[in-house]
Amino acid sequence: MGGVGEPDWEPAQRGAPLPTLRWEQVRRHNLPGDKWLVIERRVYDISRWAQRHPGGSRLIGHHGAEDATDAFHAFHQDLSFVRKFLQPLLIGELAPEEPSQDGPQNTQLIEDFRALRQAVEDMKLFEAKPAFFGLLLGHILAMEVLAWLMIYLLGPGWLPSTLAALILAVSQAQSWCLQHDLGHTSIFRNSRWNHLAQQFVMGQLKGFSAHWWNFRHFQHHAKPNIFHKDPDVTVAPVFLLGESSIEYGKKKRRYLPYNHQHLYFFLIGPPLLTLVNFEVENLAYMLVCMQWMDLLWAASFYARFLLSYVPFYGIPGALLLFVAVRVLESHWFVWITQMNHIPREIGHEKHRDWASSQLAATCNVEPSLFIDWFSGHLNFQIEHHLFPTMPRHNYRRVAPLVKALCAKHGLSYEVKPFLTALVDIVRSLKKSGNVWLEAYLHQ
Repeated sequence: MGGVGEPDWEPAQRGAPLPTLRWEQVRRHNLPGDKWLVIERRVYDISRWAQRHPGGSRLIGHHGAEDATDAFHAFHQDLSFVRKFLQPLLIGELAPEEPSQDGPQNTQLIEDFRALRQAVEDMKLFEAKPAFFGLLLGHILAMEVLAWLMIYLLGPGWLPSTLAALILAVSQAQSWCLQHDLGHTSIFRNSRWNHLAQQFVMGQLKGFSAHWWNFRHFQHHAKPNIFHKDPDVTVAPVFLLGESSIEYGKKKRRYLPYNHQHLYFFLIGPPLLTLVNFEVENLAYMLVCMQWMDLLWAASFYARFLLSYVPFYGIPGALLLFVAVRVLESHWFVWITQMNHIPREIGHEKHRDWASSQLAATCNVEPSLFIDWFSGHLNFQIEHHLFPTMPRHNYRRVAPLVKALCAKHGLSYEVKPFLTALVDIVRSLKKSGNVWLEAYLHQ
């Protein structure tokens, strides 16, 4: 079943006891086309099934030869349903004398985190409030209508156009947040309803592919701030983050003036991420992966936008309005999504337990009614990463419990003022650039 070499275990016959395996055996199966993983001490061969995994083969493959128990619980709502797909992949279980996790991990922390998750489930903090998300969708649609009415009633002058662009940018930013909630299946109990609603929000309201977003974003959640596993930090050679600074310096790589990356970040980071990088990446994904339904949804967004604004501006003016909205939206996206991650630890795989890996890569921003709304509650990034399917209106309730867990185990639970979090992005880029320059000049 492994796909490489001779099997190093005895497959179980139907009805017979499961073969017992050791971590030493599991570790050998973390190759392309040959991957095992462990969930609740049971060993599964996902080598051939990974390509059919709804979250993508990369997402599940990132947990190859690891204990994926907490990731399994974090990503799935209906565990009994998902276990039906796991059953045919079961090849054995860990031997009784083997630990549940491989490597030097904090067993007590893992047990305490799982107890916390159970307590959170008992508190019903994974249950969404339909009215909350209904209001979110309603205010997005209201902003879309308001922007159009402003141009319709006041004409396409500079002032109405500027105000309309700002309103549309806020609507687009809030649409990112709502589709993000839906992608994590945190609104409806039925996963299919979440996916259908996400396609509408991501496609009709934003012009992007829901499948593309989930493909890249779930990897970020599985292995945050890990090179080649988290797409959000695999940005070299344009920007150097964390450990890549030293590596590029030692290897004398200088594709850009990295000691000034904190300056050119303002030119090519916030202004262009959504307008250029996301647009190209999104279109390529839909075409290569043949996501034709997503392509139709995205086309419906552009058709609606052009039909709404071409009568006032003509085609060139409508396209200019579109670019302005995307650039404004892109600034929001970069600053809000990266203030919790870029200043944190960024590097190669450390094979930590779920809680430790999420806490090492995230921090929070001080809450307020405005910041909660403006950031889509991503100021509670720690809670979101520990419990990605939790509805965001419950982050405030779970935060004290998470903070207590961190205090018990001496883990960092960092909360920053909003402006400090934004400035720390630039500080981190400057620090990484200086580390690169020092390694470049002195190695």
